[in-house]
Amino acid sequence: MSRTPQQIFESYIYAGTITRNADALAESFTEDGVFEAPLMPADAAFPRRLVGREEIRNAMAAYYEQPVKDGRTPNLEKSGYVLHTTSSPDVFIAEIDTVFDGDGEDTAVSLVQIFRIRDGKIARLRDYFAPELMS
Repeated sequence: MSRTPQQIFESYIYAGTITRNADALAESFTEDGVFEAPLMPADAAFPRRLVGREEIRNAMAAYYEQPVKDGRTPNLEKSGYVLHTTSSPDVFIAEIDTVFDGDGEDTAVSLVQIFRIRDGKIARLRDYFAPELMS
């Protein structure tokens, strides 16, 4: 049975943002999956483009080893998202507002992700967010 966009999105967010589990994140992609953050500068710590499940696994494991900026954690009660389906059953868009708890002040991050799905896994993900939020 094929997974719904909501199931795919929620498992991706749990693997990446919530648990920072590079193995689980990589497994949400097809073997030849592509992860892109097109707005990231080439020299940023957060990867700009990764091709293939193993490259995603290795690069994200290295990224997750770095300390979290300002010790912040996502506040799921304050955060939210809307999924938008498209005319293609293999494409959906996530509009996300994440609120991070930090030292004394919350930080809000708004972003858009475009998912292309194949066989219930992510074949291509484009993640659009302000690069300075990840440095």
